[in-house]
Amino acid sequence: MTVRHDAIHENGAHFAFTDRWGGVSAVPYEELNLGGAVGDDPAAVMTNRAIAAKELGLDPDEVVWMNQVHGKDVAEVFGPWGEGPTPPVDGLVTARRGLALAVLTADCTPVLLADPVAGVVAAAHAGRPGMIAGIVPAAVEAMKSLGAEPDRIIARTGPAVCGRCYEVPGQMRAEVAAIEPAAWSETSWGTPAVDVTAAVHSQLEALGVRDRQRSPVCTLESRDHYSYRRDRTTGRLAGYVWLEGS
Repeated sequence: MTVRHDAIHENGAHFAFTDRWGGVSAVPYEELNLGGAVGDDPAAVMTNRAIAAKELGLDPDEVVWMNQVHGKDVAEVFGPWGEGPTPPVDGLVTARRGLALAVLTADCTPVLLADPVAGVVAAAHAGRPGMIAGIVPAAVEAMKSLGAEPDRIIARTGPAVCGRCYEVPGQMRAEVAAIEPAAWSETSWGTPAVDVTAAVHSQLEALGVRDRQRSPVCTLESRDHYSYRRDRTTGRLAGYVWLEGS
């Protein structure tokens, strides 16, 4: 398994993104599928989540996951959900240090945010519908409600389908770009496309978030990563964000 784990600041902000290797899932989910709603064996998914958490130095029982629905709702969390269904949200925010927030993707853009000074982190699932709906501004607003300041927020986006590969009908591109012009793109073969990650970074810039980095990995192009557009039946990658301390 390769888990990219960066300690971004000496004050303890951590961001991590997984690839698909080093887990126990069988074909077509091989190997490190972390998504629990894609048809994989639930026991394999739980084992994979434990493997990834251990690699990151996290307690797997102290990682909060989402039931992602391509919306813009953000939930403040204080600990794992416990018994019962996971709420349908596409963003999580917490002011609890040491609690890791996780976002699942397989082409969508995983957005990880942290303000170590305020002690606040957020994770958001930004696919095309969620980006249009405003999940990224909603996540930043939720952080601000807990004392975060945009000019202190560190933003990292992970592996996602790139604007050279995310082909869409021309009318869809026009509709998306009417909301976020930075999303306008063209495939490497000359057809209409959307660049969700570029749109996310444009939104963050407009919100005053200056410290931003994006992964160079295109999930559709990389066989080391899951891609729904490429494979349809496939696993899910995860992005994690947390702050040191308790």
